[in-house]
Amino acid sequence: MAKRMILMLVAVALLVGALGYFKLRQVQAAVKGGAFQPPPEAVTTIVAKQETWPSTLSVVGTMAPVHGVTVSADLPGTVDTITFDSGQFVHEGEVLVQLDTRQERAQLAAVEAQRDLAKINYDRMQQLVNEGVISRMEYDKSTAEQRQTEANVGEIKATIQRKTIRAPFSGILGIRQVNLGQYMSAGTAIVSLQALNPIYANFNVPQQVMSQMRPGQNVKISTDGASGHEYTGRVNALESTVDESTRNVQVQATLANPENKLRPGMFVQVEVGVGAQRSLFPLPASAINYAAFGDSVYIVTDLKGPDGKTYRGVRQQFVKIAGARGDQIGIVSGLNQGDEVVTSGAFKLRNGAAVAVNNKIQPGNNPSPKPEDN
Repeated sequence: MAKRMILMLVAVALLVGALGYFKLRQVQAAVKGGAFQPPPEAVTTIVAKQETWPSTLSVVGTMAPVHGVTVSADLPGTVDTITFDSGQFVHEGEVLVQLDTRQERAQLAAVEAQRDLAKINYDRMQQLVNEGVISRMEYDKSTAEQRQTEANVGEIKATIQRKTIRAPFSGILGIRQVNLGQYMSAGTAIVSLQALNPIYANFNVPQQVMSQMRPGQNVKISTDGASGHEYTGRVNALESTVDESTRNVQVQATLANPENKLRPGMFVQVEVGVGAQRSLFPLPASAINYAAFGDSVYIVTDLKGPDGKTYRGVRQQFVKIAGARGDQIGIVSGLNQGDEVVTSGAFKLRNGAAVAVNNKIQPGNNPSPKPEDN
């Protein structure tokens, strides 16, 4: 029984070996004869068309207020009245907080009485000195006392005014940070106040393009939110020094913000012109193969196989990149008008690979893409 089993296993092994050898010979013959071809890779393509792009620099900027302060108490005291709401627009000079001034008003009444008495004494002394009844020294003393009481009255009135906290300029208030009855020491923050229209955009540019920046130059500013608002501003100032750590120069632009949608501290995208327009070929970013030895694309063309037959394949072409805009990358050299460039599926290609073009679904190729609402 065991002998029969061994013979059966040997027979099966010989049969499998024979079939494998026969298949191997078939593959070797096909490869040697050039009959074997891998299946074409599915790709999408785009025809290269030359366009003119403005020579712009795109950087990240930060919004800053033209006027912005944290309103605080000048003198210590207890909050007696709050006359504003958080987020409210206020005009210059409007009262925001009134501190308790009962003690100061009582002191004011006392020094005003002293002032009135000193005024009466002064008038009397002036008449007596004219008649020669008193000496000039006594008259000078009454004059000094009268002026001293006037100064005391002015000092207490100034203290009362300093405990009436007003808006130093027109703008939008932040969130209230004090409450009724709260004791505040000098310097305690009450609320932030920001003037939002107009508003500043601060951004940095490399020192190489500093010479191309000038006051009055137009800049385009856009937000990265779903609303995608765009604004136009003008450069109003350049920093006088270069940052030693980054070799960048800070630039400040002013722009209108009538709807107050731009707020201090927001990040924005700033585009500023830095030279003449350039002619280039815009391609989707997915078409570029980035490598340390050079960036390249695959161009679809007619190629000849080992058997002499023509097929649709790709050749690798090294290119030079110069800038980006939205989903697009600008190619300044390496392409010709009308070249059919692979836009997706390039990661699985090699030089000479056969391809099948299917352009039903294309990758993003929008110079100004808008994020979708979630």
